[in-house]
Amino acid sequence: MQNGYVESFNGRMRDELLNETLFFGLDHARKTIAEWADDYNRSRPHSALGYITPAAYAANLTATDDRLRNPTSSADHPLLNPRHTA
Repeated sequence: MQNGYVESFNGRMRDELLNETLFFGLDHARKTIAEWADDYNRSRPHSALGYITPAAYAANLTATDDRLRNPTSSADHPLLNPRHTA
């Protein structure tokens, strides 16, 4: 086993999709695999993310990043007291 994450993904894909689906052509296979991958990457809870969906994790990360980047967040709390400036 070289990479546990890849091995886990490959196993899930094989068990849940490839072993259970009869493909009727290349276009059907591409569409079905794309739908499964989209569901896997957006809608399913992942243990590595604390059992939340990647979409919820991304939304939380974006909200946290927005708070950290907000330039007015430190405006109410100046770093130096104006009396101590030279």
